[in-house]
Amino acid sequence: MSALEPILNATRDEVARRRVAVPLAELAPRATPMRPFLDALRRPGLSLIAEHKRRSPSAGAIREELSLTDVVTAYERGGASALSILTEGPSFGGSLDDLRAAREVSALPILRKDFIVDRYQVHESLAAGADAILLIVAALTGEELVALHADADAAGLTALVEVHDERELDSALAAGATLIGINNRDLTTLAVDTGRTFALAPRIPAGKVIVAESGFGSRGELQRLADAGIDAVLVGEALMRSPDLESACRELII
Repeated sequence: MSALEPILNATRDEVARRRVAVPLAELAPRATPMRPFLDALRRPGLSLIAEHKRRSPSAGAIREELSLTDVVTAYERGGASALSILTEGPSFGGSLDDLRAAREVSALPILRKDFIVDRYQVHESLAAGADAILLIVAALTGEELVALHADADAAGLTALVEVHDERELDSALAAGATLIGINNRDLTTLAVDTGRTFALAPRIPAGKVIVAESGFGSRGELQRLADAGIDAVLVGEALMRSPDLESACRELII
């Protein structure tokens, strides 16, 4: 069984609970201006999306004791182009309150990193202050992907559409994705193969923005990504484990 399946089942149950507690029509309107997530990744060089992540199914506890404020402000001082905030609770220890807190203390655009399976989550992401959301092709039917991508566009949110193979890449392109993430982690075994990024990237049409995800954490690895024309890299665990987050960020700026 895919490692994704139990997480998706729990997510659907939690979304249903939240929809009852706060119906879609009663979600608070967005209180802050949108920040241009896509533009932040189009700058020359390799842009760094620095991630706040307390734990994960593959790594277990990472740095649960760190203050979110200390983490994201260190990332910003260190030169990150954007933030990724895990908001999934049971497996990653995050919440929408983390996203709201990051929004309060950082001026960087923010990706809501979660398992988006319902349009309700698109609108709660907007209300909480996200500038982008993650859409995982492996977690959605083709129809769901198209609909959620359209919902994100209509809300003014950037959709980072995550793929693992050629078939998923075809689905992302058919949905109209501009921002495409290549995740090197196998969702069945949780093993990481960074070669996946270099194999899939040349198949992505010009004009798209490419994000490498999972398995990268050293300057040499990031230089290889930059040399291959990758636009951005998302780094979480390697940064979160560093004793000096700001310096670790600076080391990864290409």
